[in-house]
Amino acid sequence: MIYSLIFVAIGLLALGLLFALRRGGTLYRTPGNPAQHLQSVDICAFRNLIDPAEEDFLRSRLPAPEFRNIQRERLRATAEYILCTAQNAAILLRMGEATRRSSDAATAEAAEKLVDQAVRLRLSAFQALLRLELRILFPGWRPASLRVVEGYEQVTRQVLRLGLQSQPREVSAAS
Repeated sequence: MIYSLIFVAIGLLALGLLFALRRGGTLYRTPGNPAQHLQSVDICAFRNLIDPAEEDFLRSRLPAPEFRNIQRERLRATAEYILCTAQNAAILLRMGEATRRSSDAATAEAAEKLVDQAVRLRLSAFQALLRLELRILFPGWRPASLRVVEGYEQVTRQVLRLGLQSQPREVSAAS
């Protein structure tokens, strides 16, 4: 019975993530410069939230009920960061798609890499969100590490190589 509930919950979460992915794909089709819709991501704070050593430290210092409450809040904050990176990746994907039509071969190749990295980042972000939701339901479970930060940093470096963003700190607080 419990396995059936788990599979139903996973299915509903996957359906919700697919809806979010679809919605994110049409979210930034507004006229003007899409770069102005990029949200700042504090990479240091993001890394702190997903650091297993930080979690172990809190677990050792706090009473169990207080730790669980704080850990759920940390997981929710992590989910906010991941959603932000996924939205930024959608914007950068559009920017890369527009730039890869460039007549300059090097620019077109760099834009192609940006598109590839942005797609990978969005996929890993949604996988990470699924793991986080399961972790909120089952606080003792520790999934594999989240690779969203590394993917976001790769995308940020590619944006800077292309020169698509005049103010890189808007893309990432720790570029």
